Amino acid sequence: MDNRVYYGEYSLRHWIDLLLKENITLPDYQRHFVWNEKKVETLIATFKSNQFVPPVTIGAFKLNNANQNLILDGQQRLTSILLAYLGLFPDETTYKTAIEKFANENDDEEEIEEQFDNVIEWTFEKLTEKGKTKEDILTKITPGNYKKIDLQVAVDFFETSFLGFSYLVPVISVEKEQQKYYSSVFRNINIQGEALLPQESRASLYFLDKDLVQFFEPDFTKTYVVKGVSVATKIDFVRCLSLLAQYKKDNASNNVARSYKPQMEKYYEEYIYSVVADTDAKYGKFSAIFPDRQYADRFLKLQQALTSLEIKNEFPSIIDLDMYFFGLTYTIVFENKTIDFEKKDELKQKIETKIAEFRGDNSHSKAPSNLGHLRARISSSIEIYEEYAS
Repeated sequence: MDNRVYYGEYSLRHWIDLLLKENITLPDYQRHFVWNEKKVETLIATFKSNQFVPPVTIGAFKLNNANQNLILDGQQRLTSILLAYLGLFPDETTYKTAIEKFANENDDEEEIEEQFDNVIEWTFEKLTEKGKTKEDILTKITPGNYKKIDLQVAVDFFETSFLGFSYLVPVISVEKEQQKYYSSVFRNINIQGEALLPQESRASLYFLDKDLVQFFEPDFTKTYVVKGVSVATKIDFVRCLSLLAQYKKDNASNNVARSYKPQMEKYYEEYIYSVVADTDAKYGKFSAIFPDRQYADRFLKLQQALTSLEIKNEFPSIIDLDMYFFGLTYTIVFENKTIDFEKKDELKQKIETKIAEFRGDNSHSKAPSNLGHLRARISSSIEIYEEYAS
């Protein structure tokens, strides 16, 4: 029997009820809400003028004999409809000001998290957690977290406006097979509006095996960024893991990512598949490095080492980040060794000297993604850290 697809449409009010009652939910790999206020206004204006709005895609998912309905495509549209209904919009500017003021007065991070929704990494679930009705949600909004919006909708707008859907029902009931199916669906959907970054699209693959999500994207790595002139880019930990895995198998950097330069994203994806399937591909078998998937302790040691070495969270270039992360991750995670923190100043000075050398090389600084330069950073970083490993 083939997988089934159903089509239809619901009123906007019905979609809102589905969100509030949590009858439809976001998969963990879905990105955050990224539309700005102008896009919300444009969407509502499109409904008002009876123009076409792309339908959303919902997928049926069965977990422990309980049925879930996952939003595969349409999060931005559905969230915008809910925000228009509530008359709210998560305001990044006022949020940052409120957080800064609160922190100066209280210095209690847990209390900050309890009072304020993080609108930098925000989804509609921050609102549906507060209540199942408009009134419940509005009474629990912390001042400075959201701003009010009025899109001038008629009283019956949400009852008389409609949004279409496609509803996917896979025949398979095994959880991991369903995860694999929906990961492929998510990646093949033509996302409307904001294009997905490679890391955001790739994140769906992490859920081929939920037990490995924290391996591919551990929480403690999310605060490390390369800070450019106008934008900060988070560390791509899968990039780091895949390159180091091949280095460990070959015990050299000569062939790392060879022939993949035009398609490095494919290289990272193949690493994810090899980990999930535990195949002896170019990266070596996952189980040979982490017997019984015991990687958590090593990740904890890596997190502690980053703190003990006082490694900063922001790096001015990918060269700096690679030099600090490659060797440390390889030594602790792949070799299961420890670092002599008593000599941290000496270690960090050697890293800084090598960074200055690479950045002083015109070819390296202009094209740090060149595979020759990348391999040089891998080898150099590992060599330095191994001097202080035991």
